[in-house]
Order: sequence, then structure tokens, then C-alpha cells
Amino acid sequence: MTSEARFVIVGGGLAAAKLAEALRENDFDGTVTLISAEEHLPYERPPLSKEHLLGKKALADFTVDPGQWYRDHHIEVRLGTTVTAVDRTSKTVTLPDGSTLPYDKLALATGSTPRHLPLPGSDAPNVYTLRTIEDSDTLIKLFGKAVRLAIVGAGWIGLEVAAAARAAGVAVTIVETADQPLLAALGPEMGEVFADLHRAHDVDLRLGAQVAEITTREGGGTMVADGLRLGDGSIVAADAVLIAVGARPNIELAAEAGLAVDGGVLVDASLATSDPDIVAVGDIAEQQHPRLGRRIRVEHWANALNQPAVAAATMLGKTATYERLPYFFTDQYDLGMEYTGYAVPGEYDRVVVRGDVGKREFVAFWLDSGNRVLAGMNVNVWDVTDRIKELIDAGAPVDPARLADTAAPL
Repeated sequence: MTSEARFVIVGGGLAAAKLAEALRENDFDGTVTLISAEEHLPYERPPLSKEHLLGKKALADFTVDPGQWYRDHHIEVRLGTTVTAVDRTSKTVTLPDGSTLPYDKLALATGSTPRHLPLPGSDAPNVYTLRTIEDSDTLIKLFGKAVRLAIVGAGWIGLEVAAAARAAGVAVTIVETADQPLLAALGPEMGEVFADLHRAHDVDLRLGAQVAEITTREGGGTMVADGLRLGDGSIVAADAVLIAVGARPNIELAAEAGLAVDGGVLVDASLATSDPDIVAVGDIAEQQHPRLGRRIRVEHWANALNQPAVAAATMLGKTATYERLPYFFTDQYDLGMEYTGYAVPGEYDRVVVRGDVGKREFVAFWLDSGNRVLAGMNVNVWDVTDRIKELIDAGAPVDPARLADTAAPL
């Protein structure tokens, strides 16, 4: 690439920042413009429901790079700016004022938006979601005055916010349609571990329950949310409601530009889209994964952190593939967990536990019908992620009894 080449990154999260870093680390000396809809420099999102919500980290602590870094590396950053269109024929992106910005290579890192529920009362004041630093700050203020919080959804965000709320002394009720928390991510065996964890911290966990309505009352001249009415007619009284039912990838820009999309923006192993001059990274990237032999889309921090190095190489015309196994982590109360691999409920045969589930100090392994390790999750047991990866990569049958034996080295 020549010094006249123009690269544009659309997005303002961790993936966008890491892509800018990777381009400069690869000695690209052309123009790099990063366009973010948010008013803040790119920051990491996990602290929003963890350390920041618990008052342990400020925004500056998880901002990826300070403003001086972008200036030193000649990265043009346009904050508070939403790209409204991509014209692949003229190779331009359109900005809100109607002006256009040309590109030679384009990266889409547009992230996700919290899903909303089409329920009566869902637009009322006191109904919240969590995606941005402003959302997290709002919840912190809420914890200072609310007595009761109702959370719809027992996924990662819902559970992490529940843990932070309980630490602040807020009473929490979680309503979840599935029979266990995190059922789609971990299956029933490990979902039960998180159900027990939250009940041990006095969370009122309503599983297999439907929300029919977000109830409201008159307050300050308008109707404000004051709880939930469930499908069985029961009422959950609350001072505020958090909707935590997952996120949808922001693929509208890509779809309108005519790129191939499905549940996300379709990319190959190199993270290139159906247009070779455009890559996609992070939450929106639905990748043909070379190690897993299938398309997957992963909405986790590790993808946003690691995919940009491959995407940058692809933009620069180099050969690269993204082969890392999915990885995610959570911290709730005194439980810390890391998960590595890919085991879809219904596609694994059994879960083997090594350690003490009651003490929440164990490693769980998901095995297929041939006793091959698909994924592993370590709970309050550390420095085993590399061993788990090695077992997955080996693709060889293991002895389940030996795997469960803590005396046998992994």
C-alpha cells in the first residue's frame, strides 16, 4: 500500500481501536480515519457491567488509547459521527451532513445494540439497557437510590448487573424464560451453577417465566415503570427495570451496501466480506471459522481484541486467517470464570467436572460423543486456559474418568 492509500474504520469500540493500532504496527503510512458514533474515544465494554459498575474503574482506566496516541500516530478520529451509507461503486462513506469520505479499504466494526422487548410499558422512564458508558453511569446512580431492581433476562449482562446491584444493597429479581440462566451459552449443567450462585446471594430468580407487561404508575406527570406483570398474572414490584435479553448486531449499514449478511456480516477466514475491499470485525462478523469448520458469530471481548490484527493484514494485502477459539470470561460475586472453545447445547454429549462444584472451584469440560473435548470452563481455578486449548486442539478422545481426576495432570 502506498502512502496515498486511504483506510476508513467505521466503529468506535475496542475492535476499531485495535484495528487502527494494527495498521500502524504493520507500517501502513497512508491515511487512517476512525469514525465513531459515540462521543468518547474507543473503550472496552466488559467493565461496564463489572468493575465500572462496582465503582472499581473509571472510564480512563479502560479507554483503549488516549487522545495523544491517535495524534502521535496520525489517526483522524471523528467522534459523534454516524456513517449513513457506504457506496461500494464510488468507494465512499456518507456522513450525516451529506458529505462523503473516500476509501481504498474499509473496515466495519459497528458492534451491537441491546435488544428491546415489544411489551406494554417498555418505553417508559425507569426502563434501562446496558451498552454504553452513559448506560453504566445511569445504573450506578440508580443503585444509589433504588431499593428494588427487576431484570428481564439471565444472560451475562443480566447476571453481572445483578451481582453489582446486590453489592450495592439493591434487592434483585431476575425473570428468565429459559429453565436455567445462560442456557444457550453453557447448557443446563453449568447454568445451574449460576442459578445457585445468585440464589445464594438472595436474588429472586424466576426461571421458565414470561413477562407480559412492564407495569407503570403515574410519577411526576408521566407514567413510569414500577415493575413487571408475568404471564401467570403475578407482579414483580420494582423501582427500575433492566432489559437484558441480548443484543442484535448492527448490520444495517452493511446490508444496505449490498454486502452478504445473515445473522451477521458474512466474512471468510481472513475476515474479508463479500467485497474484497471491505473487512468486518467484532460483534458483527459472522466468520467461516477454519478450526471449527462452520460459521460462527461471537459477541465477546476476545474477538474484538484479537480479530483486528488479522483484518489489518487482510486490508494490507497480506495472507492471514483468524483461527482463535472463542473465549469469554465473567466475574460475579466471588466467582471468576473463563470459557474457551465452542460447545453448542444439543451438540455435545456430556459435561465432565474436575474439582468441587459446591465450593465453586472446578473446571468443566464439554465432550462430544467420541469423548473429544469441545470446550472448557475454569471457575476460580487459574492458569489452565492453555491446557484446555491443547486438549481441544488435540482432537483426540480422552478418558472422562481421568479427566475428572484432579490428581491427573491436564
